[in-house]
Amino acid sequence: MTLIRATVHKMHDVPPHSFRRYAGAVLAFNILVVLWGAFVRASGSGAGCGAHWPLCNGVVIQHSPRLATLIEFGHRASSGVALILVAGLLIWAFRRFPRQHAARHGAALSSVFLLTEAALGAGLVLLALVAQNASVMRAVAISLHLTNTFLLLASLTYVTWYAFLGRAERFKIKASRSLTVAILAATLLFLSVGIAGAIVALGDTLFPATSLAAGLVQDTLPTAHFLIKLRAVHPLLALIAAAYGIGLGAYLRAGDTRPIISVITKVFSALVVTQVALGVLNMVLLAPTWMQLVHLFVADGVWISLVVLALESLTQPGAAPELAILAPTRA
Repeated sequence: MTLIRATVHKMHDVPPHSFRRYAGAVLAFNILVVLWGAFVRASGSGAGCGAHWPLCNGVVIQHSPRLATLIEFGHRASSGVALILVAGLLIWAFRRFPRQHAARHGAALSSVFLLTEAALGAGLVLLALVAQNASVMRAVAISLHLTNTFLLLASLTYVTWYAFLGRAERFKIKASRSLTVAILAATLLFLSVGIAGAIVALGDTLFPATSLAAGLVQDTLPTAHFLIKLRAVHPLLALIAAAYGIGLGAYLRAGDTRPIISVITKVFSALVVTQVALGVLNMVLLAPTWMQLVHLFVADGVWISLVVLALESLTQPGAAPELAILAPTRA
């Protein structure tokens, strides 16, 4: 009888195929919402609904809307659908799985970050930090928005990855301190690259260069706007992050012989290299809107693969030896 009960409980812990597919679909849809939000900024449609939120231009139904209004309204509508989808994920997780289950934990985190995502989006509109606004406040708001977006995608990745692997135990760090620090450094570094990229993309939208040479001249002018001066920061950070990330992946493959680590690190490294190449192409092409969206899409892929790598590496005790440079000195 005890064996039967244990078996039933274990089956109850394993996410059904339908939940796995749904979690993956919610993650994919939120990536599309992020891309649509970037399109709103790149197309200068952030003020398409005026200084109104959640209504668009103070009304529900738009009569003879401008193109900018349609673009902005479409983003708000997709964000509303994302809210419903994540709410469904949360309800499903809490009805289907027991307490302390990973699905509950991840779904709850996703819900929190989606609500703060909506609040930050509303703040951008209500404070008029859209359209041609080139203030420091807008750069700060965009940085907070990007950080929250990455945390949202990380939470949804957590739910989806654990659901596909059938894991019930909540995320808990079991790796060595040095490995934990190394992976934490990678996440902060790539988050910084994302923030810098978002700010640079804003500068490219508000102060477009007529040519690559003209853009380089703009960057060096003492009277240049701060958004233009920050253009050089992003590629530098990106190269540092790329080198660090690829090195970390090679180290993990050498110290952790599990096939899953080999696959994840290779995918992560391939995406990093692709992202660097796209970054160079983006600069050469003077950051057209379609290229910005492709660049952001791959950036989301890099971030998600890094989150998966962290989930796999940090939850396995002794999966990789301590990094000599970070390991505590022993007498």
